[in-house]
Amino acid sequence: MQILITGGTGMIGRALCQRWQLAGHALTVVSRSPDQVAALCSGARGIAALSQLESDYRPDVVVNLAGAPIADRPWSARRKRLLWESRIMATQALVQWMADLPAPAPVLLSASAVGWYGDTGEQPVDESAAVPGHDFGAQLCAAWELAALQATQSGSRVVIVRIAPVLAAQGGMLARLLLPFRLGLGGRLGHGRQWMPWIHLDDLLAMFDHLLAHTDSSGIYNGCAPTPVRNAEFTRVLAAQLHRPAILPAPAWLLRGLLGEMSVLLLGGQRAQPVRTAAAGFHFRYASLEQALQQLLPSSS
Repeated sequence: MQILITGGTGMIGRALCQRWQLAGHALTVVSRSPDQVAALCSGARGIAALSQLESDYRPDVVVNLAGAPIADRPWSARRKRLLWESRIMATQALVQWMADLPAPAPVLLSASAVGWYGDTGEQPVDESAAVPGHDFGAQLCAAWELAALQATQSGSRVVIVRIAPVLAAQGGMLARLLLPFRLGLGGRLGHGRQWMPWIHLDDLLAMFDHLLAHTDSSGIYNGCAPTPVRNAEFTRVLAAQLHRPAILPAPAWLLRGLLGEMSVLLLGGQRAQPVRTAAAGFHFRYASLEQALQQLLPSSS
């Protein structure tokens, strides 16, 4: 297949490129650094803009992963603009490009995040939820999804995956936690009772393949394992896997002071369930946090 990817140089995009290159697909990655794409994305072709594509180029699949990292720095007004432009405006431009093709791409798979739900406390949530959360991250996801869904008007099947924090051997949330936890400096965030959805990278990649292959799949799917855990439990399991103590909690007041509005990403949470994902026939290889961490950190067991 001809696959066009935006945001392909991120952790998920690089892993997808490796997987799909081995499967024999032809990959084109839109990147601000196209000269680095071949090295980062398993030999994929890199372009700086959609306008550089040949006039007869017709992708079978478009994968939209573009977006500045949401948790890298506090949400200043400037940062919020960048997060908005890199997701909503970039997706609008992509969808318009697809609409202008003589034959639109059959399917658009677009990323979103479980942050769409906002901080839901103890309430379980799944894809049937009708209203997004109220914080900036939730509203960002809601607008991002609406922009992607516009591709249905030109005849494309649209699949949106609300991705939970991804556990991977390199990169992502786990990589940021390993150093402090290995030094014995880990601990719960705030009271630790907030729910943490998560997903193993291999399961997320397999889910993408599953939803693309099943042509009756469309709309919203939660990209999270069926067993969310509380932050205190995540802390305990990770520390146990690393054979380290985890006795230094980060107080909520400190996180709010350091991160401001963005602290909701750490102090809030979603008790999210992949109900539609399971109904679509997808089976998780790593359904428990213990399974996932044992596979990702085997030298620590």
